[in-house]
Amino acid sequence: MARKLRIEYPGAIYHILSRGGRRKAIFKDNRDRERFLSTLAETCVKTGWQVHAYCLMPNHFHLVVETPQANLVSGMKWFLGSYTGGFNRRHKLSGHLFSGRYKSLVVDGSDPGYLKTVCDYVHLSPSRERLLKPGQALHSYRWNSYALYLQSPRERPPWLHVDRLLGEWNVPRDDARGREHFAAGMEARRVSKTDDEFKVVRRGWCLGGKKFRKKMLKQLVQQARAGHSSHDVGESPEVQARKIIKAALKKKRWTAKDLKKLRKGDPFKVQLAERLRKETTVRLTWIAEQLHMGTHGHLTHLLYWHRRSSSQ
Repeated sequence: MARKLRIEYPGAIYHILSRGGRRKAIFKDNRDRERFLSTLAETCVKTGWQVHAYCLMPNHFHLVVETPQANLVSGMKWFLGSYTGGFNRRHKLSGHLFSGRYKSLVVDGSDPGYLKTVCDYVHLSPSRERLLKPGQALHSYRWNSYALYLQSPRERPPWLHVDRLLGEWNVPRDDARGREHFAAGMEARRVSKTDDEFKVVRRGWCLGGKKFRKKMLKQLVQQARAGHSSHDVGESPEVQARKIIKAALKKKRWTAKDLKKLRKGDPFKVQLAERLRKETTVRLTWIAEQLHMGTHGHLTHLLYWHRRSSSQ
């Protein structure tokens, strides 16, 4: 059976859920959780993603992300692959960490209420899964973006965007008073009956009004008729990377032949490789091949010493 197509378009918002294989833990300790968030931060730099909410649970995670570019598939591939690789190396494991395909619910961000619903669903996850003790405040769960919403802007990571959700909660200003209003509303929502409202988040593929659903269905039909896989929608990471290489060579008034003549560890090549690593989701093997820098391991070695010398 063919895989279902992923809907991708600039400015799309998704609720992402991915579970561990056989529902096993995807985090063994807080160090894993911290590295998951640092990998998410790196993914946002590479892809331009804007995170509206996240929650790390013992055997799965929730993520509400907006993609200014149509790059959900390539971004998730790099994100999950990078975290899995690091997790396996640290714990001396091998194989898949996550179970099958991640779930991606496309959310209508143009009409008010839908983003709020899905973010509230994510932020209420620790309470819903009974990870909090009776009387324990919702913000006491550390691995939830809700706790960051209640902090001042300077204490939040730059990739977490709180303005849209606070706006849908009718919070006029991101100050102490506004955050208190948000916290009170969330605690009240925590004890209210929300199961019916959240059914579509758990089971659906699209969250929005009739016009939005019709638009998404039309896009799916168009993709299917055109014979597109999910990777065909939007610009691929390789295309983006080639544009960066071409622009860098043009600035130097060089050609691909000039690039090939340079030694593997030439500073120009190393700096360009570092840029590709930061700004795209292409793999190191691809970078090493395109820039004629030897093996994946040799490029890793060059980048390590480049970063070390730059930090001194």
